[in-house]
Amino acid sequence: MELPRENVQDYPRPPRLESAGVTVSCRLGGEIVAESRDALRVLETHHAPTYYIPPEDIPAKLVEVPGSSWCEWKGRARYFDVVAGGRRVERAAWAYPKPTERFAALRDHIAFYPGLMDACFVGGVQVTPQPGDFYGGWVTPNLDGIVKGDAATRHW
Repeated sequence: MELPRENVQDYPRPPRLESAGVTVSCRLGGEIVAESRDALRVLETHHAPTYYIPPEDIPAKLVEVPGSSWCEWKGRARYFDVVAGGRRVERAAWAYPKPTERFAALRDHIAFYPGLMDACFVGGVQVTPQPGDFYGGWVTPNLDGIVKGDAATRHW
């Protein structure tokens, strides 16, 4: 499938939440971790889209771990280890159990760091992780513009 061209510099701030409109999936250890046609995505200026998958579309085991982070737009995130294919990857996923009103549809949906999975796909296209060690965006070949995340963009 060919994804439509998008420029990350045209994404809004504050971010927008919308349906992904295509199948998104993750694999780990030869197993499907998640696969959904009902995923949501968050679009924010200079970020690759972040995909959130409904819990019913996640066959992998998720183990909640201590710690959290705060997003000014979405609220407090909790983190999970992902267990699949005989592997356990620490803090490879996160969710917003009580998101802000604007992002209420994200409640309990799970996002995965694509760099910690064996592979993640959007509409059958394999993604690369957003640069850096913090953001969880999924970079696809249809994206234009500068994707934030590496050291040179740290303080944007």
